[in-house]
Amino acid sequence: MLIEEIRLENGTALGLKMDMEHAPLLVIKAAKGFVMCGYLNIDVANKLGDVAVRVTGVRSFDDVLNARAVDVSEAAKKLSITVGMSGRDAIMKML
Repeated sequence: MLIEEIRLENGTALGLKMDMEHAPLLVIKAAKGFVMCGYLNIDVANKLGDVAVRVTGVRSFDDVLNARAVDVSEAAKKLSITVGMSGRDAIMKML
């Protein structure tokens, strides 16, 4: 597992990467929520009340930051995070 600090303009997030059989599992965690890869489930994030964004087709932290949100949790919507927003912009709203 790789754990890396990800420094952005308004703070630092924590990147977690675990190599799986066919693609990596990626999460970037900020103070208020996280951006996750397609391995993880937005329905569970909604059930738990988490601020979560799901992106797909990613293999690195840079990919997660540059990818567009395909799903956002209800709690994320309350922070003005929307489908189509970049992972970077979403994380910056979560810092």
